Amino acid sequence: MAINILMPALSPTMTEGILSKWLVKQGDEVRSGDVIAEIETDKATMEVEAVEDGVVAQIIVSEGTEGVAVNSVIAILSETGENPETISDKINNEEHKINTDSKTLKDNKNEMLKKDDGLKRNEQGGFGSEHSALVNDNRVNDNNGLNLKGNRIFATPLARRIAKQKNIELEKVEGTGPYGRIIKRDILEFSEIVKPITATRSPKTVSPGQGRFVPHTAMRRTIAERLQHSKQTAPHFYLTVECFLDRLLENRAQLNEMAPAGIKISVNDMIIRATAMALIKKPEVNGWFEENGSRYFDTADICMAVAVEGGLITPVIRSVEKLGLSELSEITKDLAIRARAGKLKPEEYNGGGFTISNLGMFGIREFAAVINPPQSAILAIGAGEKRAVVKDGELTIATMMNVTLSADHRIVDGALGAEWLQIFKGFIENPITMLI
Repeated sequence: MAINILMPALSPTMTEGILSKWLVKQGDEVRSGDVIAEIETDKATMEVEAVEDGVVAQIIVSEGTEGVAVNSVIAILSETGENPETISDKINNEEHKINTDSKTLKDNKNEMLKKDDGLKRNEQGGFGSEHSALVNDNRVNDNNGLNLKGNRIFATPLARRIAKQKNIELEKVEGTGPYGRIIKRDILEFSEIVKPITATRSPKTVSPGQGRFVPHTAMRRTIAERLQHSKQTAPHFYLTVECFLDRLLENRAQLNEMAPAGIKISVNDMIIRATAMALIKKPEVNGWFEENGSRYFDTADICMAVAVEGGLITPVIRSVEKLGLSELSEITKDLAIRARAGKLKPEEYNGGGFTISNLGMFGIREFAAVINPPQSAILAIGAGEKRAVVKDGELTIATMMNVTLSADHRIVDGALGAEWLQIFKGFIENPITMLI
């Protein structure tokens, strides 16, 4: 009996992913729990395990395939002792039945592509009447994914979006994804084919010095989409304060002397703790803006921005207000290491009510971060540095740190943001108060 291996949902919001690598080949025997493939999501590369013992009868989705839908079949196992070739024959017969109706559509696409290759531009720079007739007769309806002849066009959401941007008719593109599904690569390759047709009469000369092209990873696409959405929909406003750090640095040194062996409390750990205590004291900032209302949280679940290769990820530290500094130090260190190695579990980077982004270690004095939607705010931490300041009416040297709160004005008003920032500043300048 055939056993389907499905594309797993690695996070609650995942709808598709990239099958980046197969670790087995057709005919290999596997045991339940064996790692058989690697899946790339917008956050990390995750491993897929076999759910049953058996033999790999057929690999349906090849390595590097993008836009593989969650719960779609990516491979077939035959049970131990069963002939894999028999299973494979049955699968091929089923695929033939499924794809019979779509074959005509693909033939039509190929025929239209041949016609498009021979099109000429008229003197006004537009297409001739033959092309106009083709476009009007085969126009795709984006709302339901059907053409006027009633044939379903299967394409990933990313492929549809790129096709719309490039003004490409999906019906003309031959899909190379699972069961003929149109994926990103098909759109990009098609755009290269038709580019000579749609070019202007005097195309721009391409210079050899224009650099190299690097396709976006799933992580980079998600970062771009989420942050663009955040800046377009959330009305950001920014509040900056200076914090005296000398007392915090003194207390940190004392705590590290008393900490268990192997534990080193960082300034960032103490900033996270101060943030948590400020959120508990001013819970109106600890929330999400949603379409029908605002959601507020009872615990301080704080996202910590970690730079990784190709982007960043924000692992969540749960209930920070309940953690001691030694325990918090261990958790932040572990999350940062596994984030950079791409080994975080989905539940470790989903959720959170507030984010901290710290660029102080790079010498950045002050910056404003983009809110991590749907959260209400994000705190940007600058470098601690010696400055000449006036304190108690006298000029002195002190270690200062600039922090900037980026807040969503739909849920956080200016006065509320200022109050929260003053509470945070109080915990930073008098660290003992956040341990009470």
